[in-house]
Amino acid sequence: MRPTAAALGSPVTRREGREKVTGAARYAVEHTPPGCAYAWPVPATVARGRVTAIDTAAALGRPGVLGVLTPYDAPRLGPSDDPTLQVLQDLRVPHRGWYVALAIAETLEGARAAARAVRVSYETEPHDVTLRADHPGAYTPEEVNGGYPAHREQGDPDAALAAAPVRVDCVYTVPPLHNHPMEPHAATAGWYGGRGHLTVYDSSQGAGPVRTALAGLFDLPEERITVVSEHVGGGFGCKGTPRPHVVLAVMAARHCGRPVKLALPRRDLPTTVGHRAPTLHRVRLGAHPDGTLTALIHEVTTHTSRIREFVEQAAVPARVMYAAPDSRTTHRAVALDVPTPSWMRAPGETPGMYALESAMDELADTLGIDPVELRVRNEPTAEPDSGRPFSSRHLVQCLREGAERFGWAARRTPGRDGPLLTGTGVAAATYPVYIAPSTARAHARPDGSYLIEVNATDIGTGARTVLAQVAADALNVPLEAVTTVIGHTGLPRAVLAGGSAGTASWGWAVHDACTTLTARLARHHGPLPEEGLSASADTTQSARQQSPYARHAFGAHFAEVQVDTVTGEVRVRRLLGVFAAGRILNPLTARSQLTGGMVMGLGMALTEHSTVDPAFGDFPESDLAAYHVPVHADVPVVEVHWIDEHDKHLNPMGSKGIGELGIVGTAAAIGNAFCHATGRRLRGLPLTPDRVLAALGPQGPV
Repeated sequence: MRPTAAALGSPVTRREGREKVTGAARYAVEHTPPGCAYAWPVPATVARGRVTAIDTAAALGRPGVLGVLTPYDAPRLGPSDDPTLQVLQDLRVPHRGWYVALAIAETLEGARAAARAVRVSYETEPHDVTLRADHPGAYTPEEVNGGYPAHREQGDPDAALAAAPVRVDCVYTVPPLHNHPMEPHAATAGWYGGRGHLTVYDSSQGAGPVRTALAGLFDLPEERITVVSEHVGGGFGCKGTPRPHVVLAVMAARHCGRPVKLALPRRDLPTTVGHRAPTLHRVRLGAHPDGTLTALIHEVTTHTSRIREFVEQAAVPARVMYAAPDSRTTHRAVALDVPTPSWMRAPGETPGMYALESAMDELADTLGIDPVELRVRNEPTAEPDSGRPFSSRHLVQCLREGAERFGWAARRTPGRDGPLLTGTGVAAATYPVYIAPSTARAHARPDGSYLIEVNATDIGTGARTVLAQVAADALNVPLEAVTTVIGHTGLPRAVLAGGSAGTASWGWAVHDACTTLTARLARHHGPLPEEGLSASADTTQSARQQSPYARHAFGAHFAEVQVDTVTGEVRVRRLLGVFAAGRILNPLTARSQLTGGMVMGLGMALTEHSTVDPAFGDFPESDLAAYHVPVHADVPVVEVHWIDEHDKHLNPMGSKGIGELGIVGTAAAIGNAFCHATGRRLRGLPLTPDRVLAALGPQGPV
């Protein structure tokens, strides 16, 4: 068997990289069909109420305006399981920012000016947008995001906590957070063949779900809809399901009989495409003096909208992490007059592990035990929640190796240089293994090349490249011989890019198709026919089999921070992560993903936050001038390492997802480092100068 340049584990450069940096890669609104028009939405300006009148005369009188759609005259939509897609269907205003009209014009500037000329009158209603733990409307849902039970209890955690020799009882808060991908949500839609066929270019993490949703909304069979999501400028979850922009673009195209482009203005994203809901955490831990946990209670309160229930599963990670014989993890939700929250990178794990890992650090401080050692002492032999054995779990190795690489022992004495304080912190990370059914097709051509087809989506993760590596490895051919085609509903169906499940799911189907093709080629004698040979695979049966193992990825984050006691500024000087995520298929793209996640966690810790305005019910931090994502000057040296983990209970490649693992635990490690540096614990994010100075007091830390 000859070695190939495509062997899995090789640091192969992204295949689409040159197209992106030269501008050849076309995104959703960079497709301009002949006669293309433009649309611009009109958001509601009240927190709750009803539209009583819409005056479109001034807008329609502007040059080049093709129409203004309103709830009075917009096309009627069919049923949908997502009420956020039922735009312009009635006069209600469930929250500020809900779209109440859509202007269409010959040019982008004309559509924007027409939208601003629309005059909307409202009848307002009392609104409630404030989340608090004692809200009278708080309830326990049946389940939370991901299908997890909202409440789980083992043993008698209250009694175990009361009897524990050592206890911590801490409250933590995570504010609303926003995805803000580089490419805002956008779509180009057109009806063709006498309006018999709909073609949509959409910025989406999954073309298949978009087609399914549009089929129901516009009463079309799916075969009469083509959705293309070939290049997507990021998503982080907010493009995981269809969003209102694509529905509006299709409605506009139907109304004016021309293709229409619609790109949402960035300031609309916080209220339109989902957000990470704020979470209020209470974590209580009971332990023996040696650090062994006896009780673990994690209670979460969060908000959802009145339109659609979405409950962040922030207490679920506590069911996985540590060996506590008595435990309770529970979620409560409050339905408010706010936009519907949704997925944001590592939903559940990101806020949940911030709270849990901060509480573990507080317990370590109380006991006088090294934080790394405390986590090691509470390593479970099986998944605490289910009792199932782990398919692989190398968290202890991540902690040990990370501590050695970071120089943990030598940095455990806080430093001071005049007004500058330094400290170090650690936190663990986890993320579940998700695998969903997918299909793929492999085709051998007479010229010796191979074509791989799968409706995967590359949102910047390098999916094209890794899938080509999987194919070349299974076919045992050079990588240069393999072409991958993705991002089109005309290709074999596949799961969306979400839940860090993409490569594991698509790669399984690609591997099986290529394995079948290899066997077919081995049986073939003589030259290939002109049309070549093909083989397909469908992993529905194998991917849906219930595994007897608990399958998770793990990691350990280490951070060093510097705190300026004069300005209150917190600077992260160093981040280091060590991860156990199965077989790393491409070190180059994997390191990029893990680094990106850690940088996003840095933003969560230090700068990123949003608020719900109690008077108007929306997010004042509606652009990148007010919502501060990290920039180059904020990001220190970021080191990414991994354990060489072999797990045969996953998929043919032995891989786990990595897209979300990097963010989990980063904020807690930074918060723990801040406490180590200053001796003061901040239990709410982010660690902004105003909060830091208030915590330090007028005299600074003692």
